[in-house]
Amino acid sequence: MPRVHLKINPAASEDWLATLSTEFPDTEFQLLSSHPTDTGVLGILQIQGPDTDEIVRRFDDASEVRSYDLLHTDERSVLIRATTPVPEGYRANRESGTPPNFPARMQDGWIHTELTASHERLSQFTDELAAADIPYQILSVTQSHDSTEELTDRQQEFITEAVERGYYDSPRGCTLTELAESFDVNKSAASGVLHRAEGRIIKEFVAASVPKTALDGAPE
Repeated sequence: MPRVHLKINPAASEDWLATLSTEFPDTEFQLLSSHPTDTGVLGILQIQGPDTDEIVRRFDDASEVRSYDLLHTDERSVLIRATTPVPEGYRANRESGTPPNFPARMQDGWIHTELTASHERLSQFTDELAAADIPYQILSVTQSHDSTEELTDRQQEFITEAVERGYYDSPRGCTLTELAESFDVNKSAASGVLHRAEGRIIKEFVAASVPKTALDGAPE
């Protein structure tokens, strides 16, 4: 699955925070988290630079800031939790099913971030950016391998359900029989699906983590 490092310029779509960062180009804004709310997006932001007092005053005056709290402040940085309208860049993430990756660094209007998603979702994400007139630039693309890509849909369903219900916890959150009943199959069939899925995941993990020379030199 590709991992893309890109930069995005939401200031071009009149995003309030990105536009603010262009007024203080020497200040670094770190987007640490964001969560949708009934009234917009609740985000946590770290601001580092020489003008933090003036930037906080902008939060007082901006109509886009529906509420905010100062979580920490010192001579060179502040930590702010704020609720704002949904930015177009965040909307593009949501519409394409590519959740934003944190922390993301913003400076002089540009956000630097990484996304890991399928080619289809990344393509949809860039289409959403283009539709919102948000300039972007792809800086690098690397291929990260996800062991779950080796699983069939059925195996993925079983493994996901088993993890969510605590089958792999100690003590177990559910039994194999209970897991089988949730899929309306017998215990033997459930065991077989899990065993094959676990085998694929373990083999992929070993192949990715053990040097090839070590495997070649291992005794039969």
